[in-house]
Amino acid sequence: MYKSIVVAVALFNKGATSRALIQKANKLVDPDGSITLVHVLDEVPAYLAAAVAREQLLQHRKAIREQLEALSSVAKAKNIDIDIRGGRPSENILACAADCNADLIMVASHKPGMSDYFIGSTAARVVRHSQISVLVAR
Repeated sequence: MYKSIVVAVALFNKGATSRALIQKANKLVDPDGSITLVHVLDEVPAYLAAAVAREQLLQHRKAIREQLEALSSVAKAKNIDIDIRGGRPSENILACAADCNADLIMVASHKPGMSDYFIGSTAARVVRHSQISVLVAR
């Protein structure tokens, strides 16, 4: 059993993939353990950020939080946290795991396309650079 699990949450397909990951985390977490749901927002380029109203960015972040809170109801750990970060996904997932003193990272993967062979997927980068166990689910 794991005391602290970080679940990397992707919100495509209405969160179905992430919901399945959270259900797996429920089986792996210690009864007194914690599950942290982390979602990483892509960086908005400066030229685009200047054209987008601050209120619109805040509304988007609020919508993300609401989706994560809905997903958190699936988690059955004693402690459930939500962490929203901005930047490079793999770096922020690893930073979240370090901040939480996690002993497991759970991340979904997809069938790799051509671009993944050249630059690598987020899951591959997390596995390659993590100092703790990583469970990759398809």
